[in-house]
Formats: sequence, C-alpha cells, structure tokens
Amino acid sequence: MSPSDRIPPGVWNAIDYERLAPQAMDAGRHAYVAGGCGWDATVAANRAAFAGWAVLPRLLRDVRAGHTRLQLAGMDLPHPLLLAPVAHQRLAHPDAEIATARAAQATGSCLVASTLSSCTLEDIAAASGPARWFQLYLQPEREHSLDLLRRAEAAGYRAIVLTLDASIQLASRGALQAGFAMPADCVSANLARYPQPAPAQPAAGESRIFQGAMRHAPRWDDLRWLLASTRLPVWIKGVLHPEDARELQAAGAAGLIVSNHGGRSLDGAPASLRMLPALRTAVGAGYPLLLDGGVRSGQDAFKALALGADAVLVGRLQVYALAVAGALGVAHMLQMLVEELHACMAQAGCARLSDITHDTLTPSC
Repeated sequence: MSPSDRIPPGVWNAIDYERLAPQAMDAGRHAYVAGGCGWDATVAANRAAFAGWAVLPRLLRDVRAGHTRLQLAGMDLPHPLLLAPVAHQRLAHPDAEIATARAAQATGSCLVASTLSSCTLEDIAAASGPARWFQLYLQPEREHSLDLLRRAEAAGYRAIVLTLDASIQLASRGALQAGFAMPADCVSANLARYPQPAPAQPAAGESRIFQGAMRHAPRWDDLRWLLASTRLPVWIKGVLHPEDARELQAAGAAGLIVSNHGGRSLDGAPASLRMLPALRTAVGAGYPLLLDGGVRSGQDAFKALALGADAVLVGRLQVYALAVAGALGVAHMLQMLVEELHACMAQAGCARLSDITHDTLTPSC
C-alpha cells in the first residue's frame, strides 16, 4: 500500500492516526510497530497510567497571554513535544526519516534521530531544522561508536541520547503471528560502513541471554568513556529506577528520559508515567527530565508535565502519522498535539508551562 501524503478524512484528533494506520500499512509491518514484547503488558500499562489521572478545570483565569514556549538544553522551542527516536521508518513510508525530519522542521519540533534509522544521520540533518539530537546505541567496537559521535557532531546535532535499556529486545508476539520479517530495503543506514560481529554463540551450558545478548551490554566504564569522548551533552534514555537516576545525574548526564522503550524491552516493566514522580524527587527540581511511553494526546503531555516532566517524546504516533500521510501527516499530528495541549492548559487555567503543577491533576478513580 502506498501512502497518500494527504490528510485523509476522519482525522479529528492526533490519536486518529493510530486508528487509521492499519489501513496504510502491511499487516506485518503494523504489527512490528504496534507491538511490544511478551504479552504487551507494559504497552497497555503506559496507556492506562495516563487514564489514571484527570485534569482539574479552573475558572476565571486570564490565559490570554498563554503560550507553550520553553528552553531545553540551550534550545528555544515553541512547544514541549519532541519526536522520539524510532528505528526503521521505511517500514511506514518510502521517505522514512527524511519525511519525519521535514515535519519537525516545519513545526519547530526537536527531532531525535535513531542509530537504526533507514536514512543516514547526515541526510536526516540536512532535512531537519536546527533542533536535532542523535540517539546512540553503543556499538560492540568503540571505534564505531566514536565514529558515530564524530559524525553526529559534524552534522550539527545538538545532543547525544544514549539508550541503555535495549540490550535485550524480545520479539513481538503480534509480529511473530503476522509472520513479519525485516524487509531487505529496511537497513540501518548509519551502520552500513561498520562490519557487524556475528551474533554471540554461547558455549554449551551457557545462557543465550547472560553470555549471549548481554555480552556487549553497556557498563559504567562505557558511560564514562562516552562522556569523556564528546563535546555534546549526553542524555540517558531508558531510566525507571530512582537510584539509577541519582547515579546518572552524579555521573554527569545532561538529562534523563524516563522510558520503558515503549514496552519493547521488558514486559512487566512499570509505566513510564507511573515512575515519573519518583524520578523527579530523586533528581530534584531544575534537572532536565523528559518522558516517553504512551503519549497519544495533548492531554497526555499535560499530565506528564504536571507529574514532573519538562517535555515529552512521541514515538509510535509519529510512525502512524508517517504511514498515513507522510511528512504532512507527521506535521499535522504534531500541530494537533500542540493545539490539544493549548486547550487543556486553557481549561486548567495554565497560561504557561510552569503553571502546570501536580495540583492541576486529580486521580480519575
């Protein structure tokens, strides 16, 4: 099925792109994007966590000077919605991350480009605006990780986002049931120049997890090396435990992204939103803290901000919009999220992001 690159009828809210995506994608590709791991318990938990909170309307508040502008990591942004790093976007659209980058530029959004993107980080940078970060998976060979860092620096990326929670990714049951296999045209363009080691083969009696998949998992010495190897600020993605947050803050991380990898790494991990208040307490006020996992509306963004996030990242929803309507769809989805956030803020009596505090929410049940 070829994407239409126009906004189809029936898109009234940003979340409608999720509803329409199965019509725009091959069933196997959609199952791969939509699924988590195991029984999708964490995927469901991410959404349920937002449903557990309600926004308290306020009356007679003057919000005529309202806005959503913010400063984040030295960037002046018009809104607190970032595009999360999502791999293999050619699964959704032939223009892949180039389309996403154009949408980010058109809306003034910060784009986080994935190591496993279908397009090179250089081509993505050329299509994007100045607000762009590069997400890094440490490679088995440090020289390859260092080369990725240097390429990101040369291409004008403003920060590195180091993902630490994805050393093991179990297959999605939905993708397995759909018979999905990664298409030949969905290569990781950034890694094409680096020889990839053969998958680890544990010896008899060894674990394919402990002695296999975890053989090249990042450790503290890898983080210290990375922090010393780049002039760019380094954010850490995949943080859920408060003690990890404190240790990473002390180690020199520029900021943290509260994330469970969209439920794709550990089925049964807690919802990102559920852990957010504890992580905010752990790092204190003023330390940059972002969140991803389950954001589908401007109201969701509002709730995350109220519980301690400075901004949120949108993952699957950008892929759904990309599949349905290309770059135009991603830009439209972002605009709708921002407008939904504006409406939620206005109804809650919040004229600026700093007005969104915990007491703007109440438990929904």
